Amino acid sequence: MGITTALWSFALVVGLLTLTPGLDTALILRTAALGERARAWGVVLGINTGTMIWGAASSLGISALLTASRLAYETLRWAGVAYLLWIGLQMLCGQMLRGSGTPGPDPEPDTGTGGFGAGWRRGALTNLLNPKVGVFYVAVLPQFIPAGVPHLPMGVLLTSVHVAEGLVWSAVLVAFARAIRGWLRRPAARKLMDRLTGVVVVGFGLRLATTD
Repeated sequence: MGITTALWSFALVVGLLTLTPGLDTALILRTAALGERARAWGVVLGINTGTMIWGAASSLGISALLTASRLAYETLRWAGVAYLLWIGLQMLCGQMLRGSGTPGPDPEPDTGTGGFGAGWRRGALTNLLNPKVGVFYVAVLPQFIPAGVPHLPMGVLLTSVHVAEGLVWSAVLVAFARAIRGWLRRPAARKLMDRLTGVVVVGFGLRLATTD
């Protein structure tokens, strides 16, 4: 398999993965729909930063430790579970408290660097604390590295394809969310958005906790 064939084949595989609705989609849509544009792009770039780190680590063979070491995998898995449950319950409990008239936790305001930085941290942590992303790269990435080609440069090139597709799809999601932002600014719509996103995030956390 040549380099060009490997790139096109990998683009098809990760393209289908990118289009599949999941945790990343939910976080991006919610953040953008609430009018937090800088923070939404922070989430997008944080997620893709995590993807690039996983890709480079897989190319170097570092993330193979997740499949070789049960302790390493379990430690990362439960850290991911705790983080997902925390942000999911924060969304759900915040809506309950606001609904009862009691001030509840609300996302950081979309002001300057703070909004972008908060989004980047959330996106990066969500991605890096998901060991399944690392296992995916360990299992899939080596199959697309042609024989005789240096692993690290080729692995980074392949991961860049994934990141590029992720950025394009994220731009579509952000544009869609901003198009319906007027409707989503209504208190009832925002409550529904936060509840749905919170349920999705908690669901992913519980799935990660119960999946071996």
